[in-house]
Amino acid sequence: MNDSDSATPMPGNAIQLLVMDVDSTFINEEVIDLIAVHAEVGTQVADITERAMAGQLDFAASLAERVALLKGLPVSVLHEVRAQITLTEGARELVAAVQSGGGVVALVSGGFTPIIAPVAETMGITEVYANGLDSDDGLLTGVTSGRVIDPSAKAEIFAQLSSKYGCDRALTVAIGDGANDIGMIQAAGLGVAFCAKPALVAAADASVTNRDLREVLTLIEARAQG
Repeated sequence: MNDSDSATPMPGNAIQLLVMDVDSTFINEEVIDLIAVHAEVGTQVADITERAMAGQLDFAASLAERVALLKGLPVSVLHEVRAQITLTEGARELVAAVQSGGGVVALVSGGFTPIIAPVAETMGITEVYANGLDSDDGLLTGVTSGRVIDPSAKAEIFAQLSSKYGCDRALTVAIGDGANDIGMIQAAGLGVAFCAKPALVAAADASVTNRDLREVLTLIEARAQG
């Protein structure tokens, strides 16, 4: 196996690597918007999120601006928000299909590790990359911790995972919904825009407009047969 641009067909669901964005892709919600409601800045943060996902704002700068508005919230709010999130229709089936074929599923998110990591663990997903949230004395400090998962980080992580698992590029899939997913979408053998912003649709190999991730399996099978 290699990372070449060969046109090796995808045999059914035998995908070596599936990388998914999380907010509005793997799950139905935008986590930072849910947290912001608890800080009574929901409308303000949701507006920034919308513009960032459309590619109208620098992602890292917009994330810093949004997280700053969460300063002073108790960390316990994150547990409440985790209980609010819902998996996108078909998420379990898509993950199970890839895993049953021996493939690796990874989540690469501009959201937050404390929210998504526990959910991923229940599905046997161990490759999880997201932003940390700094806290002090049980309160959010209004800044992130660790590496910011911005567009370039997403593309770099995709490449690192492909190398780590010795993947044939043609047998890799990336799924996302926002402009910050363009890099990893273009790096994959099959890049899927999922109920996505126009900027990502234009960059993707295929687009799904129905909120059901099982449609990605249909795309994979169609490409294998084509």
